[in-house]
Amino acid sequence: MATASGIQELASRLCMLCQQQRVVLTTAESCTGGGVARAITDIAGSSACFETGYITYANSAKQRLLGVSSVSLELFGAVSETVVHEMVRGACRDSGADLGVAISGVAGPGGGTPDKPVGTVWLAWGNATQSQAQCYRLNGERLDVRREAVALALKGLIERLQERPFD
Repeated sequence: MATASGIQELASRLCMLCQQQRVVLTTAESCTGGGVARAITDIAGSSACFETGYITYANSAKQRLLGVSSVSLELFGAVSETVVHEMVRGACRDSGADLGVAISGVAGPGGGTPDKPVGTVWLAWGNATQSQAQCYRLNGERLDVRREAVALALKGLIERLQERPFD
């Protein structure tokens, strides 16, 4: 389970990599409510790599701010691979960021369905033109699900910077 100090360590490592590679990040968050952006901006000097974050909790905000298609939301729902791809690409397009992460999930305690039970979280990492997504089934209470999703988002950003340096 992710801890506050573990998240801080991940955010610090992420900021260091971004500064070394001159990468600007963005976030497009739903169920985490800005938790990833907060973790990044808790790091001194993070303004060198983070300019814009989006908290798009409502579907209307996903559409208006990130350009998520109403058709995608209707066909697949907000907690879906299709929607997180559209979220991260829209956030990068709008902000001009080099790399971003999008998160949409069911943190609980209610809101789950048989297909998408509480703890279902979709994440996508990418830029304005390409992205990769992954679904997780997280355990615990609402706070646990949200904290773990933040840690997974940060780890995914770090992995992408290590796999394909931007400099």
